[in-house]
Amino acid sequence: MDTVVSRDGTPIGYERRGEGPALVLVGGALTTGEHAAPPAELLAGSFTVVTYDRRGRGRSGDTRPYEVRREVEDLAEVIRAAGPPAALYGVSSGAALALHAASAGLEVSRVALYEPPFTVGEADLSRREAYLSRLVALLAADDRGGAVELFMTHIGLTPGMIAGARRSPAWPGFEAVAPTLAHDDEVLGDGAPPPDRLALVRVPALVMAGSASPPAMAEAARAVAGALPYGEYRELDGQTHDVAPEAVASALREFLR
Repeated sequence: MDTVVSRDGTPIGYERRGEGPALVLVGGALTTGEHAAPPAELLAGSFTVVTYDRRGRGRSGDTRPYEVRREVEDLAEVIRAAGPPAALYGVSSGAALALHAASAGLEVSRVALYEPPFTVGEADLSRREAYLSRLVALLAADDRGGAVELFMTHIGLTPGMIAGARRSPAWPGFEAVAPTLAHDDEVLGDGAPPPDRLALVRVPALVMAGSASPPAMAEAARAVAGALPYGEYRELDGQTHDVAPEAVASALREFLR
C-alpha cells in the first residue's frame, strides 16, 4: 500500500491494481479499502483501479476536527496519484462522498453510485435525527460496540444478525472504525438528496440500486439520478445493499467503457 498526504497533512493509504483508465473506489460505512478488493480485482483487467482507506480508517490518519471538505481533499490526492481524470465508484456513504467530490470540481470523468443512503420523506428524516442524537452520545462515551450496534439496527439488521456479527472475526475491525460513523453522517448533510449540489455534477453519472434491497433504497437512487444533469438509474437484479462484486463489476464495465 502506498500513501499520499492530504492538504491538512493527513496520510491517506491507497493501493493500485491493473492498467488502463483510472477508477477510484470509495467505500461506505464500517469499511476500509480492503473491503473493495473483490470488485477491484475483477476490474483490474480493464482499468487502473485504486482502493483507499478513507480518513480515520485502516492505514489513514484522522486529523481533527473532521470536515467533509477534508475528505474531498483526501480524494483529490488519491485521484492525482491514480492519474487524472478518474472515474469514481462510490458505495453507500461513499456514493455521497463521490458526489461531493464531483460537484467540487475535482478531475472526475464519470461517477457511478450504488445505493446512496439519502432519505426521502419527513418520517425518514425524523428517524435519522433520533439515530444521530444517540450515535453522538455513544461515541462521546467511547462505546464503540454500542455505536456499531446502533448503526446496524438503523440500517435494518435484526438482533440475531447483530449478535452473529458480534461473534464474527470482523467485529474488532468494525469497532476500530466506529468513530467514522459520525463522518458518514456529516457526508450525508441533512439526509435528503441535495439538489443544489447534484446540479453541479456535470459528468455522466450512473445511480444503481438492488432489486432485493428495501424499496427506500431504490426510491433514493431514483431521486438522485433524476436530479443529476446527466444521471441515469439502473436496477441490479437480485442484489441487496451488500452487492455482489461480479454484478457491480459488470455494470461498471458497461458504463465506463
